[in-house]
This record gives sequence, structure tokens and C-alpha cells, in this order.
Amino acid sequence: MFSPRPVQPGRCSIFFLFVFSFLCVFSKWAEDLLLFSSKEFSFVSISERYSTGSSLMPQKKNADSLELIRGKAGRVFGRSSGFMMTLKAVPSTYCKDFQEDKEAMFDTVDTLTGVLQVATGVLATLTVQDEQMKAALSPDMLATDLAYYLVRKGVPFRDAHSLSGSAVRLAETSKCQLSDLTVAQLSTLSPLFEEDVQQVWDYEHSVEQYTSVGGTCKAAVQQQIKELQAWLNTF
Repeated sequence: MFSPRPVQPGRCSIFFLFVFSFLCVFSKWAEDLLLFSSKEFSFVSISERYSTGSSLMPQKKNADSLELIRGKAGRVFGRSSGFMMTLKAVPSTYCKDFQEDKEAMFDTVDTLTGVLQVATGVLATLTVQDEQMKAALSPDMLATDLAYYLVRKGVPFRDAHSLSGSAVRLAETSKCQLSDLTVAQLSTLSPLFEEDVQQVWDYEHSVEQYTSVGGTCKAAVQQQIKELQAWLNTF
């Protein structure tokens, strides 16, 4: 007779595979970079060391490294879910089915090791096109900030949200940008709109106003980076 707990290696294996699968969520990061490196965005540029040319179009640069990272994630997730199906079908104690964990674990380690090496190289050689990013900014992005402007003047957010939406609609009917609306136009929606509303249209101010832990201000982001680096140094 076997005692059930000491002879259930599948439990450790599935934990291992699950953790490695969780690490593969950076396939979403690869998808983001693929999107942002496309001609439609051009926010980043992938180094030629991690790209390939097109067999047909000379001007095209394919970010194959990111596509492979995205694809390999499915392979690792598949290994995890596949062994879970094996594990759920067996009775307690040891079964020969458990030997299937070896292939899954070895392949997962090899795959993730290669993916991390490629991901590190992509990031190290990545070029950020900051001017392209700035050019893509739109005053519409600050509609929520317009609502917060009213909240700071005592307006409940549900009402401020509605007034901000009305301002967006007014800009659309006036065929102008949200930031081009005059104080006179905005005051037709609420008398609380005053000259200081012009401060809302500052993108940097919009980012810097969120100072809480995990916020978007520069100090908060640097603190997050510092904590992440300290955590990595523990390994």
C-alpha cells in the first residue's frame, strides 16, 4: 500500500507548470509591442537583429521575435493544461501516467529559457519613438480630467461625468477639439467652468496628478521600478 501524499508527484509538477504558464503572460507584452511597432502606430522600432525582411516587400520589417514569443506562450499553456487533464483522470497514489510530466516540464523550461533570452534582447535594442507618441495625443483623452476638474469644485462624479460627456458632444457639434472650446461655451454647460479650466489640457499635468502608490506620476513610476529591481536582486 502507498500513502497517498508522498507518492503524488503530479501535484508538484502541476504547480511548476502553472507558475511557468503564469510567467508567459508577457505574450501580451509582445502583442502590445507588435501593435505599437506597426506603421499605424510607429511608437517603437524593433532592432533588425530581432526582425526579418519580407520575402516579397523590400520595405517591410517583420518583428518575428515578438510573434514567436506570443506563439510560444500558447505552447507553454498547452503543456500545463494538458498535464492537468492527465492528472484529473487518475486515482489517488502513484500511477504511471505521472511520467508524462517529464516531457511537459523539460519542454516548458527549454521554451521559457529561450523566450526570456529573446525578450531581453528585444527590450535592450528597442527604440522608442517619443515624438510619434506625443503626436498621437488627443484632447479627447483628457475628458476624464475635465470631469475631475468639476469634482474638485464639489460636483458629484456622476454629474461631472455627464457634464464632461456634454462637453465632448459640444466639441463634436462645433467641429473643434475639446481643448478649443472657450470658457463661454463651457459655461453654458456649468457655471463652474472658469478660466482655470485651461490647465486641464496639459498632458504632463494629467499624468503627474496621480501620485498614489502605483500611480502614473514620474515619482510613483520610479518607485515601482526601484521596488522591482530590489525584488529581482533577491534572486
